[in-house]
Amino acid sequence: MDSAFDARQERHEEQRAYWNGEAGERWLARADNTDYMLRPVLDATVAQANPAAGETVLDVGCGCGASLIELARAVGESGRVVGIDISEQMLDLARERTRAFPQVECLAADAATHDFSALRADLIFSRFGVMFFGDPAAAFANMKRALKPGGRIVFACWRPIQENGWMDVPLRAAYKHVPRQPRPGPEDPGPFSFADPERVTRIFRDAGLPEPTFTKLDVMLDIAAGGTLDDAIRSASEIGATARALLDQPADLRAAALAEIRCTLEPHVTAAGVPLPGAVWIVEARI
Repeated sequence: MDSAFDARQERHEEQRAYWNGEAGERWLARADNTDYMLRPVLDATVAQANPAAGETVLDVGCGCGASLIELARAVGESGRVVGIDISEQMLDLARERTRAFPQVECLAADAATHDFSALRADLIFSRFGVMFFGDPAAAFANMKRALKPGGRIVFACWRPIQENGWMDVPLRAAYKHVPRQPRPGPEDPGPFSFADPERVTRIFRDAGLPEPTFTKLDVMLDIAAGGTLDDAIRSASEIGATARALLDQPADLRAAALAEIRCTLEPHVTAAGVPLPGAVWIVEARI
């Protein structure tokens, strides 16, 4: 096998280990807060996807199930929603959350390899679940088999981190005290790996998909999830890039970074929470 293939496989397995390990547990513990914060993005992406009653939807990277519930409500009891994820912990919560929706099925499956040929979906949907493939072109080529003729793909992904204050602001504060993390490579999976439309267009082309369209979505995301400054600091420091920057740092550096994050976030506190800018692409293609 060539070295490029080996690298893609290694990246893929790293993601599987990440989402099924301690990091996945941290995301699971903060599921309600994250769903609250990302609600404006979910609502906008579902609105653009416009799932109709009776349709079949594949939700890629369905996580803890917030998107499954909204899709199930849209397609109704005559429709079908299949959620897939590689995180067993998150799927357990998704199954619990969707018990009242018999049209929802949750599968522990890898979108890059699962056999979708019998699904015949009207819509492939994702809220931030498609940026973590080791080989995204191969994954999209495989997912394409799930769509029936005339089907569509709609997903949300982040624009560059510099436009996303909800992550960039606390991360910059932390970096005043802890070492900077290595920059991800241009083909590495991660939350901002689909920020460049040219790369996403190339992935679609390599997967045999039509050229996608990109719609900008600018929202304010409450990292406190309706809570306090302390809640915002916990949110910033327990998941995402800032959490990775603080991981395994000496206690004094970690304490200094958290104090810096507090000072940096304090001016953003409102009566309703701690809102910071979020910058998203809603990507769409029709087969």
